[in-house]
Amino acid sequence: MRDATEALIVIDMQNDFCPGGALAVAGGDEIVPGINALMDEFQTIVLTQDWHPADHASFAANHPGAAPFSIVEMSYGQQVLWPVHCLIGTEGGAFHPDLRTDPAQLIVRKGFRAAIDSYSAFFENDRTTPTGLEGYLDSRGITQLTFVGLATDYCVAYSALDAVRLGYKVSVRRDLCRGIDLGGSMEEARGQMIGAGVVLLSA
Repeated sequence: MRDATEALIVIDMQNDFCPGGALAVAGGDEIVPGINALMDEFQTIVLTQDWHPADHASFAANHPGAAPFSIVEMSYGQQVLWPVHCLIGTEGGAFHPDLRTDPAQLIVRKGFRAAIDSYSAFFENDRTTPTGLEGYLDSRGITQLTFVGLATDYCVAYSALDAVRLGYKVSVRRDLCRGIDLGGSMEEARGQMIGAGVVLLSA
């Protein structure tokens, strides 16, 4: 068992991000057994959950004539327009059925505000509106974070970079993540994480 100052953050292990889902990440379901096993090492476990209303601004369907995966300018910066995914209360938004959820003490739902997307477990995409995760971790005395889940180049990377910015010691288990790789986003995210001081682990 790891020290009580360490926490495992499991990012968006939901049906819509797994094969057969609305925004499937290739091999997304392959990492579930490894994540389940890793939970046994941690005293503090947090799950995040993408949780969107149907009128969410990040959905291409809500921008007439816009193609999925195109980029638009929002008040908070550039936004990829995604296929409709992880709608509140739907099967697609639910956790993968094989994922262990009982060991988690906290589930952070993000992206529920229609006007702004939320990749990071800590902040919405304006980089200032908090999810409340930082306060929870600080109250538990957590100083080190290990990230796993989906997708490496978006929600995992954004969360890891924000965690470093907030002063946590951060590692990402690359073998327990899978990426989308949209226009070279995997290599870009990897470079950003290494540059920020995130430790990338393969096991």
